[in-house]
Amino acid sequence: MLNVRTIFAALILNVAALTAWAGFAQAAVTSVATANVNLRAGPSTAYPVIVTVPAGAGVVTHGCNAGYTWCDVSYRTYRGWVAASYLQTVYQGRTVVLTPAVAPVVGVTVVAYNRAYWDRYYAAYPWYGRWTAYPAGAATVRSGTVVGPAGGTATGSAGCGPYGCGRAGTVTGVNGGTATGGAACGRYGCGRAGTVTGPAGNTASGAGVCGPRGCRGVAVSPNGTVRGGARFR
Repeated sequence: MLNVRTIFAALILNVAALTAWAGFAQAAVTSVATANVNLRAGPSTAYPVIVTVPAGAGVVTHGCNAGYTWCDVSYRTYRGWVAASYLQTVYQGRTVVLTPAVAPVVGVTVVAYNRAYWDRYYAAYPWYGRWTAYPAGAATVRSGTVVGPAGGTATGSAGCGPYGCGRAGTVTGVNGGTATGGAACGRYGCGRAGTVTGPAGNTASGAGVCGPRGCRGVAVSPNGTVRGGARFR
């Protein structure tokens, strides 16, 4: 009776033969899914599922992200990313999980994930146009300037990170007055600040921040009066 190792080795050989026939790059490594695992459109569970790879199915591993936690693989006609902990390959005569220590030794290199990859493989999917809704796209910073018909301007930038989105900008009126402000979120909460300066140079400013224990704020009026307070949870 065939044992598990024999079956696994046979799967590896079959996938290798298919890989050679299809003309994949020599750097690709054959692997097998250790359990039913989702093939996703990017290296995170935040990305949409393309297909579920069944336990024991062979895949072609083209590379992994820098931490070797997610790998870029081909399964049948699909291309996407699988958590590396669900992949096994043959190393020194035994089947092993594709860990950060094993991956480089068996020839799995670090590969990039970017908009070009998204455009190449996912243009036909219904969520293709939502690149910025997912981690890699949301990390992009956008900036620009708008000039009004009377000469006023608005300049700003915005971007998103792991804890939320931030933005900053300045609006300049035709008479020279300005309003500058920004907001961002971090691990412990969100904050914002701004200053308004009139054409004559008078200013008013304020800031606020929220964390696990509550929110604090402060405001300074044009005559220098300072007001502040705190609200605790």
